[in-house]
Amino acid sequence: MLTIDRAIIDAIVAHARRDHPDEACGVVAGPAGSDVPTRHIPMDNAARSMTFYEFDSMEQLRVWREMDDRDEEPVVIYHSHTATEAYPSRTDVSFAGEPGAHYLLVSTRDPDTEEIRSFRIVDGVITEEPVRIVDANVDPNAVQSYMFGQSPTTVDYECSGR
Repeated sequence: MLTIDRAIIDAIVAHARRDHPDEACGVVAGPAGSDVPTRHIPMDNAARSMTFYEFDSMEQLRVWREMDDRDEEPVVIYHSHTATEAYPSRTDVSFAGEPGAHYLLVSTRDPDTEEIRSFRIVDGVITEEPVRIVDANVDPNAVQSYMFGQSPTTVDYECSGR
């Protein structure tokens, strides 16, 4: 399962819509070994194509070196499909070179809907996985119950323990 922040999904969709009718592409980096996507890195589609994406080789080298320097890895590799469903093409599968990454696809064929799907692609085998979108700005553990002053008990609203 891919768990990803709503703000990152929104940025990916915005990038895909901005580059439409060409395919958009990019990476979401995260701490090495964590499987946690934290840093959105939109990249240029060097192919400038409606049906194909290709990272610019110099930009890819720079981004991968930067991730190495920050002890990060590509947790998500994403691109858009402009006229078809969000499902990996044969070309996408042939270029899937990061077996630990989630391959996120966004279809921009319908301007009124978000079609987002995630896949693992290992040795040419495509496995779809659920996408869990979370809102990092909301602490799910904060204030789980309310006390409205009916009790003299002190109420501690700092539930995060920080």
